[in-house]
Amino acid sequence: MAGGRFILATNTCNKNAMKNVPYYDRPRERLLRDGAVHLSDTELLAILLRTGTEKETAYELAQRLLSRFEDLRGLAQASHAELIEQKGIGQVKAIELHAAFELGRRLTGVPRQNRASIRLPRDVADLMIPELAHLTQEHFVCLFLNTKNHVIGKQTIFVGSLDSSIVHPREVFKEAIRRSSASVICLHNHPSGDPTPSREDIAITHTLKEAGELVGISLLDHVIIGDGKYVSLKEQGYF
Repeated sequence: MAGGRFILATNTCNKNAMKNVPYYDRPRERLLRDGAVHLSDTELLAILLRTGTEKETAYELAQRLLSRFEDLRGLAQASHAELIEQKGIGQVKAIELHAAFELGRRLTGVPRQNRASIRLPRDVADLMIPELAHLTQEHFVCLFLNTKNHVIGKQTIFVGSLDSSIVHPREVFKEAIRRSSASVICLHNHPSGDPTPSREDIAITHTLKEAGELVGISLLDHVIIGDGKYVSLKEQGYF
C-alpha cells in the first residue's frame, strides 16, 4: 500500500513538474514551432528520451547524461553498459540511443557526389518524366538546387488541377528557405499527355518568378511534363 502511494505521488510530482514548464518552452512544442535546427542538444536528446525518472523530467535527464559524458560526442561513444548504469536509462532507451547515434554516423557517410546536376531543361525532363508521365492527376513538384545546380531536395507541393490560388508562392519558397536552396525549378505533369502550357501555367510561372526575386531565390524554370514529352517555359520565352 505504502509503495503504491509512493509511486503514485512521485509520478504525479513528475507530471506536475512538466505542467509547470511553459508550453512554448517544451522541446517537442519548440521543435514544431521553430524547427529542429533551433533546439539545443539537451532539448533534442529530451525528445528522444521521451520520459524522465520519478524525480526528474526528460529534459533534466538529458542534462544529466550530457554532464556525465561531458557532451553529445561523449554520450554517442558510451557503451551499452555505461548507458544502462545511468538512472532512467534502461535497456530500451539505451538501444534507442545507440540506434539514433548510428543513424547520425551513417548519414555523415552518405556520398553527395551522386546528386543530380541540372544544366538544361532536358536534364529536368530526364530526371522527372519517369516519375510524372504516367500519373492521372496533376502533381506540382519543386526541385531545390544548391549553388552548383545540384538537386538537394524534391517536394510535391500540390496534387490536383492547378490554380494560382492553390499553388501559392509561400509553400514553394518556404521549402526552399528551409533547405537553404540557391534556386528552384518547378514542374508539373499534364495527364492528357500534351505538355502545352495553359494560361494558368503561365500565370503561375510569372507569380513564382516575382516571388523568388523578392526572397532572393531564383526560379530557374517551370517544366511541364507530358507523355514522354516536355515543355520548358524558360525555353518558350516566358522568363
